[in-house]
Amino acid sequence: MAGRLLDGVGIGFGVMIAPVYIAEISPAASRGSFTSFPEIFINLGILLGYISNYVFSGLPDHINWRVMLAVGIVPSVSIVFVLLVIPESPRWLVVQGRAGEARAVLLKVTDCEEEADERLAEIEAAAAAATGSVSGETVWRELTRPSPMIRRMLVTGLGIQCFQQITGIDALVYYSPTIFRDAGVTTESQLLLATVAVGFFKTVFIALAIVLIDRVGRKPLLYVSTVGLTVCLVLLAATLWLLAHGAVPKALGVAVAVVAVCGDVAFFSVGIGPVCWVTSSEIFPLRLRSQAAALGAAVNRVTSGTVAMSFLSVSRALSVAGAFSVFAAISALSVVFVHKLVPETKGKTLEEIELLFGDGEGESLGEVELGDAEHLVRRKG
Repeated sequence: MAGRLLDGVGIGFGVMIAPVYIAEISPAASRGSFTSFPEIFINLGILLGYISNYVFSGLPDHINWRVMLAVGIVPSVSIVFVLLVIPESPRWLVVQGRAGEARAVLLKVTDCEEEADERLAEIEAAAAAATGSVSGETVWRELTRPSPMIRRMLVTGLGIQCFQQITGIDALVYYSPTIFRDAGVTTESQLLLATVAVGFFKTVFIALAIVLIDRVGRKPLLYVSTVGLTVCLVLLAATLWLLAHGAVPKALGVAVAVVAVCGDVAFFSVGIGPVCWVTSSEIFPLRLRSQAAALGAAVNRVTSGTVAMSFLSVSRALSVAGAFSVFAAISALSVVFVHKLVPETKGKTLEEIELLFGDGEGESLGEVELGDAEHLVRRKG
């Protein structure tokens, strides 16, 4: 339990800091792909964990679980060496009044000196505006008593973090052996292989999302993801109910259940899984970004923990099929949320994205995103 607590603290720092850091150091054209990296490597780690568990399960019982835990030391130690070479965020350096160091970092991550100077000028302008707009109020006071613009950002950022988890993905991953057993898979080796298949699909489709996110945009991927999740959850719930009532052949039911589970993790991974972290790290203004993104990560983890800890109790009360029917209904709501409240941010700088939320005169986000950032700047000033 002590090890789990320390591990949770480390993971907590990672999920809060990594997306924000990557978003702040990346050029706009590839920011979506780069900010998706934490999600793919988390899931690559999960997949490797599944595979190592399967490989080491053949060792004697008093050794296998020790080896399964011990192999986690290797990636943990590697992080220490990585931290020795990565630079500080240029936006953070500007806020701290260290523009010279920020320029040196930008020269490393841009194609030419002109581009570095242009990005530095944008960051300095945003930092100057942020300093003048808070009027001495603390960041947390601004987050707890938000203006209409910040409120829209918070609804989008915290909402997408909540929907990412409340649709049941962690319950599906954590309890996939329980789900497969309920569907009729019985042997330990079959359960482990089915779990490896879940991890494989989750990782492969996140890699696909990284390729697509800066080409097709965030919102199309979110539409495909949330609609696909809803369909797969409905299919899984219906299949488990039919199996429980003997209404379909067992072999067919098992096959459909496995396909539905793998389809669910695939649709999650190609859209809301990585896009959630990209969006949350993009939409907030510089002065609030770190704290607001951290708040979003906290919402994500609390929601994940609540779903994971309540899944077995809900399954006992409603059946596993009933639990996934609830997840399917919530997933359908996430489609509406994406349509109404999530703007497209592809190709825009972090400073331009603020303008998507800045209209206080009644326009919907859908209308705002149809105009480009320059048009909004002209209208406002």
